[in-house]
Amino acid sequence: MAAQIKYADVAVGTELPAASFPVTRATLVQYAGASGDFNPIHWNEKFAKEVGLPDVIAHGMFTMAEAIRVVTDWVGDPGAVVEYGVRFTKPVVVPDDGRGGLIEVTAKVAAKLDDNRVRVDLTAMSAGQKVLGMSRAVVALA
Repeated sequence: MAAQIKYADVAVGTELPAASFPVTRATLVQYAGASGDFNPIHWNEKFAKEVGLPDVIAHGMFTMAEAIRVVTDWVGDPGAVVEYGVRFTKPVVVPDDGRGGLIEVTAKVAAKLDDNRVRVDLTAMSAGQKVLGMSRAVVALA
């Protein structure tokens, strides 16, 4: 695969298509199985509340992975992401109500760099709260 977006076609301020990612308890169990992270705060409501959380919460790395999908879908090649980092600011709460939680992600090109690379800043929200801070990716474009 190769990046589908051309460096010359992108300007600072270019907005990437926004996306929303639903998160259910089943999603968390599947992720726990794939990642090996079976911390009970991600599946046991009673335990999560006992340790001071409002409910079961999504894995931070799961939240981070869902957010970068906005960038990989836009560029057309996951391998074009050469750097990615975030700070975890708030948890994504996943109630057992048949709907679960929702991660809403927007992103825009914040800087054009050397070597056909751009920095993309992402905003990830859930239940009206920013769940990732300093969420940035460096992407190699065509």
